[in-house]
Amino acid sequence: MKLQVYISLFLIASTISVKGQDLVPITKSEVLIKVSENNTSIKISEEEFKQAKADFRQTNAVFLPNITASHTAIATTNPLIAFGSKLNQEILTQNDFNPALLNDPSQIENYATKFEIQQPLINFDGMYQRKAAKSKMEAMSLKTEHTQDYLAFEVEKAYMQLQLAYKAVEVLETALEAANANKKLADNRFKQGYLQRADVLNVEVRVTEVKNQLQSAKSNVQNASNYLSFLMNDESYVIYTPTDELEITTTTINDKSISENRSDIKAMQLASNAYEAMNKADKMAFLPRLNAFGSYELYDDQIFQADANGYLFGAQLSWDVFQGSKRFGKAQKSKAEFEKSKLEYKQYVSQSNLELNKAKRAFMDAENKLQLNTLALEQSEESLRIRTNRFKEGLEKTSDLLIAETQYAQKQLEYYQTIFEYNYAQAYLQFLTKE
Repeated sequence: MKLQVYISLFLIASTISVKGQDLVPITKSEVLIKVSENNTSIKISEEEFKQAKADFRQTNAVFLPNITASHTAIATTNPLIAFGSKLNQEILTQNDFNPALLNDPSQIENYATKFEIQQPLINFDGMYQRKAAKSKMEAMSLKTEHTQDYLAFEVEKAYMQLQLAYKAVEVLETALEAANANKKLADNRFKQGYLQRADVLNVEVRVTEVKNQLQSAKSNVQNASNYLSFLMNDESYVIYTPTDELEITTTTINDKSISENRSDIKAMQLASNAYEAMNKADKMAFLPRLNAFGSYELYDDQIFQADANGYLFGAQLSWDVFQGSKRFGKAQKSKAEFEKSKLEYKQYVSQSNLELNKAKRAFMDAENKLQLNTLALEQSEESLRIRTNRFKEGLEKTSDLLIAETQYAQKQLEYYQTIFEYNYAQAYLQFLTKE
C-alpha cells in the first residue's frame, strides 16, 4: 500500500514538473533551419574546411616570390669586414691601402638596408603538393556538405521520434481514462456483490500499469525534445510539440542505387587523389629545383642613410643528391598511404551498398508489418468494443476485458511504432541514395 502511495506521489510531482515547463510548438522546417545555422558539428566541419583552404593558400609559395627587407647596424674593427664595409659605402681612399691600417683598422660603423627577392621557377614536388592540398580542400568541402545532409536526416528521425512520443502519450492517456472508467464500474459492481475483490484488484493493477507507462511516455517526450535542442544547439531545453501528426509518407524507391557522386564517397575519392599527389611529390623531390634570386642594398655610416647602393641577381639550380635514406622512406610511406586510401575507398563503397541493401529490406519489412499491424489494430479495437459491452451487461469476465484493453493499447503503440519505422526506412533510403 505504501508503495502505491509513493508511486502516485512521484507521478503527480513529475506531471507538475512537465506542465511547469514551456511547451513550444515547432515545425520540421524550423528545426532544419536552426540546425543548419547553429549546429556545432556543422560549425566544426566548416572550420576544418577553412583549415584545409588555408593549407592550400600556403602552396601559393610555389609560384609567388618571397620578399624580405632588413636593416642591419654593425660596429667592427675586424680587418676584413671593416675594409668591405668601406668598400660598400664607397668611401674607400688610397690611404686605406696602408698595410698598418689594413691590419689594424679603427672602429667603423656600417648601416645596411637590404631588399631580397626569391622567385621559384621550377619546383616539381611543390606543384604536386599544391595539387594534394587542393584535393584535400575540396574533400573537406564535400565533408561539410555530407555533414549537413546527415544532420538533415537526423532531424527527420528526431522529429518523428518526437511525434511518436506524443502519440504514445495520447494512446496511454486514452487507455488510462478507459482503465479508470472500468475501475469505477468494477467498484460499483463489487459493492453490488457481482464481482470478487480479486477482480477489483486486477483492475487497480491495470490502472497502475497504465500510469507507469504514461509516465515513461512523457519522459520520452522530454528526451526527444532535448535531443532536438541538442541538434539546434539550444541550451534552453524546452519541451517541443510537433505541429504535424505522425502520418504515413510514401516515396518511390525502385532502382535506387549508391551514387559515386554522393558527397561522402566523392570526398573519399578526393582524399585518395590527395594521397596520390603527395606520393608523386615525394618522388619529384629527387629532381633539381630552379629558383631566381635578387637583392638591392643600401649602405652608409649613418643610420637610415643611403649614400651607396648596389644590386645582385641570378639563378640557382639546386639538387639534393642524397639525404641519407630519408627521401626513399618518405616516398615508400606515401605510396603505402595512397594504396591504403584506395582500399578504404573501395571498402566504403562496398559497405554503402551493403547498407543500401539492408535498408531496402528494412523498408519492405516495415511495409508488410504496417499492413499487418493495421489489420491487427482494427481487430483488437472491435474485440475491445464487444467485450466492453458484454462486461457492462455482466456477461464478460474482468480478466478477459483487461486482456482486450491491454491488447488494444499495445496494438495502437505498435501501429504508430510501425509508421515510424516505415517513414524512417524511406528517409534512410533517400539519405543513402542522395547525390
